[in-house]
Amino acid sequence: MASTSTFDVVSKVDKQEVSNALNQAQKEIAQRYDFRGVGAEIDFSGESLLIKANSEERAKAVLDVFESKLVKRGISLKSLETGEPFASGKEYRIGLSIKEGIAQDVAKKISKLIRDEGPKSVKATIQGDELRVSSKSRDDLQDTIALLKGFEDADLQFVNMR
Repeated sequence: MASTSTFDVVSKVDKQEVSNALNQAQKEIAQRYDFRGVGAEIDFSGESLLIKANSEERAKAVLDVFESKLVKRGISLKSLETGEPFASGKEYRIGLSIKEGIAQDVAKKISKLIRDEGPKSVKATIQGDELRVSSKSRDDLQDTIALLKGFEDADLQFVNMR
């Protein structure tokens, strides 16, 4: 009797690394000459971030600095949800949030991708904000991981391989 092998597909972000990237970005913004006197800053409150500057271009430049720090720390930009710049009084703001977990519609897309293009013995079940993928063949599971590495809609990690 062959036992069933499984792994979980999750989308998690290391909060400490986000905090470190935020601190690095704040230091760089405070030190750079082109950000002096433009009111450029990044505020962090719970799950959301807010970028402020006196012009839309400066706000986008601050966002670019923050994104570069995230990439250097190994955090995918797929897990960063960026809003459009909007005017608030005399300053421009950009709202950001860090996405964790796999949304229901994205989980359905992943499940459909596995059904359509993955090995036939592989089954995917949605469990809250993650997916459990199971098969009798470990090779089929590894082929499924290779298939999902090309998935563009979310930052995916593969854990609990058994």
